[in-house]
Amino acid sequence: MTTTPSAPAPRVLSIAGTDPTGGAGHAADLKSIAAMGGYGLSVVTAVVAQNTQGVVAVHTPPVEVLQAQLDAVAQDVELDAVKVGMLGSVPVIETVGRWLAEHRAPVVVVDPVMVATAGGRLLEPEAEHALRRILHHADLITPNLPELAVLAERPVARTWDEALAQGRAVADTFGTRVLVKGGHLAGESTPDALVVPGRQEPAAQYGGARVATRNTHGTGCSLSSALATVVARTGDWAGGIGTARTWLRGALRAADSLHVGHGNGPVHHMHHVQDLVADPAFVSAAGAADDDAAPGRSGVGPRAHGVPAAGAGQPADAREADARGTAERFTDELWEDCAPIREEIAALPFVTALGDGTLERAAFEWYLDQDMQYLEAYSRALALLAAAAPGEEIREFFAAAAAAVVTGESALHRARLGGRSPEPPSATTSAYADFLLARTGQDGFAVGAAAVLPCYWLYAHVGTELTRRAHDVGWEGHPFADWLATYSDPDFQSATDVARRAVDRAAATADPATREAMRRAFRRACRLELAFFAQTADDAAGRP
Repeated sequence: MTTTPSAPAPRVLSIAGTDPTGGAGHAADLKSIAAMGGYGLSVVTAVVAQNTQGVVAVHTPPVEVLQAQLDAVAQDVELDAVKVGMLGSVPVIETVGRWLAEHRAPVVVVDPVMVATAGGRLLEPEAEHALRRILHHADLITPNLPELAVLAERPVARTWDEALAQGRAVADTFGTRVLVKGGHLAGESTPDALVVPGRQEPAAQYGGARVATRNTHGTGCSLSSALATVVARTGDWAGGIGTARTWLRGALRAADSLHVGHGNGPVHHMHHVQDLVADPAFVSAAGAADDDAAPGRSGVGPRAHGVPAAGAGQPADAREADARGTAERFTDELWEDCAPIREEIAALPFVTALGDGTLERAAFEWYLDQDMQYLEAYSRALALLAAAAPGEEIREFFAAAAAAVVTGESALHRARLGGRSPEPPSATTSAYADFLLARTGQDGFAVGAAAVLPCYWLYAHVGTELTRRAHDVGWEGHPFADWLATYSDPDFQSATDVARRAVDRAAATADPATREAMRRAFRRACRLELAFFAQTADDAAGRP
């Protein structure tokens, strides 16, 4: 199934147990949903007294209370995704199964909580059988290796090949996708793979070094609810898993800074928000969005917030090369080839008025609205690049950028537009979105990266040039100073350098036909950027 994105801020229901220390269960789910830009709802299946050192007691409310919670949600809220976690007993499982059948959400992810990390079975045999009977409602199931073994009716996998074989068996048995997770395997790497029914090879595979921390409480809950949210936004399973996985790895790296409890503590779900809030551009934009007394002030476009923290995903040798300066390279040729397009962009009435501050507020807000439509596809394109990237660091760079677009967009674009319903995308916006998704989804990493590069480079160039112009006419009180500062910001310039380096490296090993395809993709993207800046609300009136 390819999910159709249905809401800019997906409404995601967590059906799970509690954790009073906040690291697992519905508490972790709600944090993960929020971290991925969704709106979390919660139905409690069990009240669990636990902390970072273990479970103390469990109380299962009557199923009538469970049913009432589920019905209350369904009667009032149209859901975009459901994540199912701890169920615990046959009556609870059967109640949830009937509800899923009656109230089908576009995305359903089931984390089959069956085996504890220490290895103990959490469900009675009758409950395990009942859980099997509802797995066909899932679009994806996310078992750990012991749970995968139970579902496959085999011993726990000791090698990655055994885990993949069990994943294929489970996918075929239940007719649904399976995320095979290698975190329980020995060794310094933690591979994951997306397995689909009827296919021998994984649909996508992911790698990475094991993050050194004992604070891993709730990682399964967090990952499953995060990716349910991302897929509800983007419709892309392989890319969504990559985005959620990169976010979780960052949460694991930052987990030791939380100091919660004396046992295996939680991950840091909001690690990326700390970087965002510390960014002066974010603080400035938030103030602008809330300042009704300053009607000319702008919000900040979130393309700039599709930027990981400084240096994230950038190989050390690339950072050193950028610091030294570089000789002629493939991207320099691309840039020179498109000089006439840059001149056309600079001469556009929209761009000149943006720089000197005379642009009408309505025109700018219409542009922001169309940019918001574009970002739905842009975040998916970045996730597809991450999935296809040839190295872990570049993969994490693009995945982090995709996640940053998802989380930054709600805080910035929507705040500036006052939460109103978006306009439909114009023909120009749709054409640009379709082009990016086709190049990143069909043509491989090299061509896809060349197609995405103008999204960084042209905006960095335009932002820098217009910032100079704005300072000439008077920076203080400039109505679009926040927007311009974002794209001339050093972090955005640094991210542009990383994207350039990725294209240069891909070109260095590409055959002549691929290099020519990269040239065409870059040039076409520049033309589409020109058309995007040039369009107006009047031009879009006749859109299909």
